Amino acid sequence: MAIQNTRRRLRPQVLSQDLNSLRGLQTVTTYDTVRADASIANIQNAYQAMLAQQQAETERLALYRAASDAARLAEWEFHNAILAMKEAVRGQYGSDSDQAQAVGLKKKSARKRPSRKKSVLVTS
Repeated sequence: MAIQNTRRRLRPQVLSQDLNSLRGLQTVTTYDTVRADASIANIQNAYQAMLAQQQAETERLALYRAASDAARLAEWEFHNAILAMKEAVRGQYGSDSDQAQAVGLKKKSARKRPSRKKSVLVTS
């Protein structure tokens, strides 16, 4: 048997096949084994534990998504508040003020004026 890598998730197809095997085993009335890990009780316990953990994962994933959405919205609200503040500073102190530069805006006088580009003739 190949070495199992339990750090990766099983494909849904594999889990579906395992569930079908469990359902098939439930129809076999004469199944009895000395292997504790292959007993019907152990398989049922493992199945119930898997369902419980999947349920917990789904619930936590929903909470994570809600928290992620709330954080994203809070980031946008903060960003919009900063943009509004920059506009207010620009309006109150002007585009060329030290106050505008202090909040991260570039002074109007510090901007480089656009220059004309010389056109280059390409000859083939």
